[in-house]
Amino acid sequence: MINCRDFAVLSCALLRHQGLPARARRGFATYFHGPSSEPGFHVDHWLCEYWKADERHWALFDAEVGKAEREYCKVTIDTYDVPRDQFLVAGKAWQLCRAGQADPNRFGFGDERGEWFIQDSLVQDLAALNKMELLCWDGWALADREPEDDVSEKDAALLDRIAALTTADNPAFLETRALYESDVRLRVPSVIKSYTRTGPRKIALNSALSA
Repeated sequence: MINCRDFAVLSCALLRHQGLPARARRGFATYFHGPSSEPGFHVDHWLCEYWKADERHWALFDAEVGKAEREYCKVTIDTYDVPRDQFLVAGKAWQLCRAGQADPNRFGFGDERGEWFIQDSLVQDLAALNKMELLCWDGWALADREPEDDVSEKDAALLDRIAALTTADNPAFLETRALYESDVRLRVPSVIKSYTRTGPRKIALNSALSA
């Protein structure tokens, strides 16, 4: 089933093909206000982030919202330049919750919500910045925290650093890249866990890509 991640990744591919810098971002949106929306909830979402050369900054683009989605979900923002307070990249959500400025249980998707969800999204966002855009339900190492798991002080410090880097601008890119490549807890391995409708499965990425 096509979802927001697929729209974001396809948008990146099309923009890159035209020579425009683009990357997928995982985070949380607040601009959906349809019949089933929960007021004030930050829903799990993926967007495409593209470089606006004339304005010298990255902009967020939601390719999933067409006329039907805009009317049903009562979306009123400019989806070609989504305001940063209407879509929080996972690192920003992590920072707000760690600082006690937001409730982790107001971030997620349906009943799946909380700090563990934000953590998984944060590590996936880091991977996406390194052009490893996995499926929403794929997990590995620090991107596979269970709801009942606590985060260690060491891991929390690492996640704080990831949040700082992934919310920074271009000067942080090289450090972001180096951190991802140097830590096996962050780097996407050759075999991941994918949570399917029939239960979790181990997926060998090299085999999946060549199939």
